[in-house]
Amino acid sequence: MRWVSPALLALALSACGYSLSAGKNRLPEGAQRIFVRPFEDRTTDADAGALVAAALRQELARRGAGGGSEAPARIEGAVEETSFGASSPNGATYRIAVTVSARLVVDGKVRAEQRARREEDWLAGQDPLESEGRRRLALRRAAEALAREIVERFEAVF
Repeated sequence: MRWVSPALLALALSACGYSLSAGKNRLPEGAQRIFVRPFEDRTTDADAGALVAAALRQELARRGAGGGSEAPARIEGAVEETSFGASSPNGATYRIAVTVSARLVVDGKVRAEQRARREEDWLAGQDPLESEGRRRLALRRAAEALAREIVERFEAVF
């Protein structure tokens, strides 16, 4: 009895009611499929709006709520601000801050609005090109975190 087969273990776990799931979609009626419009970019960072919109599309797809342009619901918004600078006295660590406003529109009516801010750190590279690559990765991480936060906040409203 010391040795239990993996199949027997899987059967036992399935019998106890344990399951893995992404959770129930808690968005409002009519928002089972959501289209993400391109975000307005009010910053000097040329691709911040595109990164946030793409991250929102991925987050919605992960939750099974992604939709095309014909979807009755949409998320639209803007990247209000990006800023970055040294976050350590010796200049080895930098921080980027991104502020986004978003609204959920269902059948032409604004159902919820959110404003979120995220900060991400990155280490300076050995040359400017490497540092810029790391800054862009930090911006991408910030966009992904903002997307999760915005969708979770929209779900919490309903």
